[in-house]
Amino acid sequence: MPHVKAGSPGTAKLLVVLLAFAWGLNWTAAAIALREVSPWSLRVAGAGIGAITLFAAVIITGHKLKIPRGEHLHIMVAGFFNVAAFQILSGFAQLSGATSRAIIITYSMPIWTTMLSVVVLGEKLTRIRVIAFCLCVAGISVLLWPLFTNGFPPFVFYSLGCALSWCVATVYIKWAKVKIEPLANAAWQLLFGLLFITAGTLVFEGLPHLWPVANDTILAVLFVGVLGVGLAHFLWWSIIGRLPAITASLGSLIVPVVGVTASVLYLGERLTIPDIVGFVMIFSAAACVLLQPNVKHTEMPE
Repeated sequence: MPHVKAGSPGTAKLLVVLLAFAWGLNWTAAAIALREVSPWSLRVAGAGIGAITLFAAVIITGHKLKIPRGEHLHIMVAGFFNVAAFQILSGFAQLSGATSRAIIITYSMPIWTTMLSVVVLGEKLTRIRVIAFCLCVAGISVLLWPLFTNGFPPFVFYSLGCALSWCVATVYIKWAKVKIEPLANAAWQLLFGLLFITAGTLVFEGLPHLWPVANDTILAVLFVGVLGVGLAHFLWWSIIGRLPAITASLGSLIVPVVGVTASVLYLGERLTIPDIVGFVMIFSAAACVLLQPNVKHTEMPE
């Protein structure tokens, strides 16, 4: 498929870093917006702006948007889990708990995807994958155990829901063996996801409430839509075929690091010892999965 020219390998690597910052800071921008708008309203605006941005970028660069016959349902299912469910659950996770903790738990998703791929796709359960799974479970246990002293924190359910919805979408697309071009796949998933989010908003909230809001909120919503959703997805799919799998996957691992750091510095959140230990273990588990030699990852690690 055609790709946007990223110039030299050094330029392509720089774009991966920029992409990681766009996705990592997207969590902080969402946290700022959620101070005034609901998760439903935020995601209608963010997904809407993101869809316009991504479709415009795809069309301007000459990529094909055609969906092959028989694949509309597959793209809709993936759009429901990868866009609608993920975005709504992440919004409620941030609303009910610390953004840093939501990020840490959500970014256990590569491990769950790997394990589901073993069951659904028949992929081999290697020693590295077993180690990664054990690290992930241990990390989540260390992170969550102190929090259960006061009951079951709702953000845990939402954050794990984020990870699992992303996981289901990824494995489903692989299982369905869709032939649609990756950029077109991302664009249509985003559009179908927007339709699901809009329908949910009308059912649970009525019309989106996006005005009046402070200027900081407006800027945060624009960041989420233009950079965190639209251009970020375009950059990911544009450079994924231009770099070694290890390099591209390393870029995706920077996302939770940026997100957690920004939450601490900008949102004023404080990490406890269990938070830090859990994050290191989950990050190490994800690194074991994503940095395997000769394994190409084409997921969208938002």
